Amino acid sequence: MASDHSHSSPANLALTPVPQGDRVFHFHEHAALWFSLGTGLLVMQIGAYLVPAVGTQDALIAIVLGSLIGAGLLAWTARLGCQTGLASAGLMHATYGSAFARLPVLLNIAQLVGWTTFELVIMQEGTVAILKQALGSEPGGLLDGTGGKLLATLLWGGVLIALMAGSMLKLVRKFVSRFGLPLVIASLAWLTWQFGTRLQAQGFDAFWNRPGAGGMGLFSAMDLVIAMPVSWLPLVADYARHGKRAATTLGGTWLGYALANIWCYALGVLVVSTVEPGTNLVGALLLAQGGLIALGLILLDEMDNAYGDAHSGAVSVHSLQPRWSIKRAGLAFAAVCTVLALFLPIHAIEPFLLLLSSVFVPLYGVILGRLGSGAVVPSVTARTVDWSAAAVWVAGIACYHLLKQYAPDLGSALPTLAFTFALAALSRPRNAGGLTPARA
Repeated sequence: MASDHSHSSPANLALTPVPQGDRVFHFHEHAALWFSLGTGLLVMQIGAYLVPAVGTQDALIAIVLGSLIGAGLLAWTARLGCQTGLASAGLMHATYGSAFARLPVLLNIAQLVGWTTFELVIMQEGTVAILKQALGSEPGGLLDGTGGKLLATLLWGGVLIALMAGSMLKLVRKFVSRFGLPLVIASLAWLTWQFGTRLQAQGFDAFWNRPGAGGMGLFSAMDLVIAMPVSWLPLVADYARHGKRAATTLGGTWLGYALANIWCYALGVLVVSTVEPGTNLVGALLLAQGGLIALGLILLDEMDNAYGDAHSGAVSVHSLQPRWSIKRAGLAFAAVCTVLALFLPIHAIEPFLLLLSSVFVPLYGVILGRLGSGAVVPSVTARTVDWSAAAVWVAGIACYHLLKQYAPDLGSALPTLAFTFALAALSRPRNAGGLTPARA
């Protein structure tokens, strides 16, 4: 999964810029990768959480605006990764100092263990549901007990481990962009048609004019939508550093992820609005005509998400332990997450997402405030701790939680991002030496 130049050098590849001659990703590869990573059952499930708390119109406004803003932040960070050639860990080192950066890198590893495990659990549950639908399930049979869960988890965990032994660049260029993307688009289009037809039969006007039941305002709903692209912020540079040009990296990332996020969130709203209250999302998808095939293809695409998390987790582990190659770290990472997926159920995903936002929104507000304007990027080993950057990050975390507690109607993500970005830009050292980002 490491880049092609990784096998000949014992250097810390996460903290070393990718040479321009080794970069291979064009616009369509960035767009395909981030459309694929933005698609998944988990995204649909989060979309289903929006209703009936908010009305249909507010939900769609939150989905569109939150996706455009969240994907824009993702794309801006991708542009920075391409300009510098640094992995996410390298950007953290350049911003916070080589010693302090270990803290956010460790937090990133922890969240990536969680995300990879969540993805494996989702694929496991979806696989068992598909097999029960296709083969039937007798009470007390294999699929009805823990046996089906064990086999499905080991199956997907084995696939993930096998993928980690290969090349990330080849996977993105030869599979995701050529084969995976058309299949997942076809699946989403089919499910949208099926549930859209059902909605039309039930009455579109009632759906469109449905008010919210309360418990979540427009800006709180936007926070929940923004939380999904924000969760990818600590990963995006690990892929964007392989982009040929900053402009195409930004455009492909923004377009691909925004389209996928809008579509999957909206599909989650559509599905939950046309089935009986309390119906499981996977069960609802299986009830649709052709849902078995469509869900199976989406599950295959879910592997891209698990792989994306595991690859970035391996890069972060390598940044802390360079003696572990990225491939070796990836194999161990995938094995650990497979074991965890056998025991970790999906519960309380919304608080988990928002907790991640409270850490990584201000973290990247500081990174973008310090590095995102095209300023000189400090050397990743120049300082042990940048105390002003660390202080702004901590203040940003406090700001996020204070807003959530005392001004929930304002939302937390965007005000915190603006606050940390402004403080980081104003406190940026003027005499820092280092790497000047490319502008092309």
